[in-house]
Amino acid sequence: MEYLDIVDENGEPTGRVIDRETAHSEGIRHRTAHLWLLRKGPDGRLQILLQKRSSVKPSFPGCYDISSAGHIPAGDDYIPSALRELEEELGITAQADELIPCGIRSICVDRVFFGKDFHDRQVSKVFIMWKDIDESGFSLQKEEVDEVRWFDLDECIRAVNSNTLMHCIVPEELLMVQRTAEATAPR
Repeated sequence: MEYLDIVDENGEPTGRVIDRETAHSEGIRHRTAHLWLLRKGPDGRLQILLQKRSSVKPSFPGCYDISSAGHIPAGDDYIPSALRELEEELGITAQADELIPCGIRSICVDRVFFGKDFHDRQVSKVFIMWKDIDESGFSLQKEEVDEVRWFDLDECIRAVNSNTLMHCIVPEELLMVQRTAEATAPR
């Protein structure tokens, strides 16, 4: 069973832990790390890597999502979790100094998955990382990810905003990523 720190509205652990299933069934606030991979495409335009969630995932199967993301286990912190998820999901090893913070966002989602209430209360720290790797260069965790695909960042934002792409991406987070990417893009 996976245990998570219960956190306050700023993402600070309260000293109490809860199992992940109960956190989602009761809407208990916990932390996640979101890591978006970026590169400059052959035409010099910014590109963003999206993962397509496994078709067997209970939530948002087959939807395009953040490059790499995950819950932060109790006692762990944002950066080590982001790096661990990147390695587990995409097979990429990176260092903490490669992560560029975009900000923190609170998530509040109430849905039903497979007939069960799902109440997600997250404090997420969002990061970007510049990594120019061909799609075939990733080693995907099949239980989590069906495929990865580079998208032109501007086109991705349009597709998310118009819902012409099957996704579970929050537009506001994508704009945080865009602002940070434009400010930190390699020349």
